[in-house]
Amino acid sequence: MATPTAADAAAGNAVTHPAHGADTTPELAGFRAETRAWLQANCPPEMRTPMASEDDVCWGGRNVRYSMPAQKLWLDRMAARGWTVPTWPRAYGGGGLGNAQAKVLAQEMRALNCRSPLNSFGIWMLGPALLQFGTEAQKLEHLPPIARGEIRWCQGYSEPNAGSDLASLATKAEDRGDHFSVNGQKIWTSYADKADWIFCLVRTSSDSKHNGISFVLFDMASPGVRTQPIALISGASPFCETFFDNVRVDKRNLVGELNKGWEVAKVLLGHERAMIGSIGDRAAAKPLGMQAAAAIGLDAQGRLADPLLRAQIAEFEIDEAAFRLMMERAGDLAAGKQAHPALPSMLKYYGAELNKRRWELLMSAFGADALEWESDRSRHGDRARTWLRTKANSIEGGTSEVQLNVVAKRILELPGA
Repeated sequence: MATPTAADAAAGNAVTHPAHGADTTPELAGFRAETRAWLQANCPPEMRTPMASEDDVCWGGRNVRYSMPAQKLWLDRMAARGWTVPTWPRAYGGGGLGNAQAKVLAQEMRALNCRSPLNSFGIWMLGPALLQFGTEAQKLEHLPPIARGEIRWCQGYSEPNAGSDLASLATKAEDRGDHFSVNGQKIWTSYADKADWIFCLVRTSSDSKHNGISFVLFDMASPGVRTQPIALISGASPFCETFFDNVRVDKRNLVGELNKGWEVAKVLLGHERAMIGSIGDRAAAKPLGMQAAAAIGLDAQGRLADPLLRAQIAEFEIDEAAFRLMMERAGDLAAGKQAHPALPSMLKYYGAELNKRRWELLMSAFGADALEWESDRSRHGDRARTWLRTKANSIEGGTSEVQLNVVAKRILELPGA
């Protein structure tokens, strides 16, 4: 298949990207050519290399520390164009792109190995919920800073006695006239110690388990908020316990209706599960086969030297490619409002399991060397710590068992026990 030329793009012909198939309209082909040229001119070379550690991930926020000037430059350029949130309306800091254009942008970023300019729970979870349930004032206050990476958010959902049974949450928000007073505890709050704001589920009525929950937003610098890190077997952890002691929350920060926060929570959970599922796609990282070859070498025919591992990696990379196509299809279905409500549970389950397989195979390829824990050579045990961290993929955002139950009941429509 011929590679499209600059003349093809300039003429507005429907061109074929080497990896992505034919564009459906001349306008889309033109957008692809324009996007490719802009990315080539504006994505710094340092932002086209695989991330080496957590420091290479840009989370934004009030206290952001950039790993290098190029990281900030890349964020600023993408945010100015609205491409940190390409499908959000321009009024809220987005790019105003349609789904087909957003897909082209993602494909062209992948082709150039461009890093994501911004990782954000505000983008992945809160933003979509605010777009659906927020007031205009709430959207204008919170969405543009999310898009620019100015505010870092965390999620206040799980509690010590309300994990899989989230609706049993006990953190209370008592009515104090013009504000709520929040008291209680959350657990497994990712990056709570680094976040600026929190979106939080609180109990505002005890009359009904599900219909007594409200969805509120508040500043983590508010008096009465305290966090405590939770250690994991990997030796590093993003998780915290979060405590609320008479925290004042203005009523203007209630999202949706009072006592109807469960509806907001379910929508947000769908986006969270799709986000977690996306870890099944390696994005801009090197293919697993290439990483394994660096560890064990090639045989005389130029193949991975270990035939058993070679077969396992081949099977994995086929599954990985199929999952990537499924993620694209899910995006198309969602854009067309045809996606099954339980589809995120399927994506979350399979993506989490795929990521665990990826790191099991990577550990197999590097053998005992992958278990090294502290040296600079191993970046302080990055492989081993990441491998251990993947074990939580099947717990966070709803356990694999819960997701399988959802798929069985709501997609396959199997009878209950």
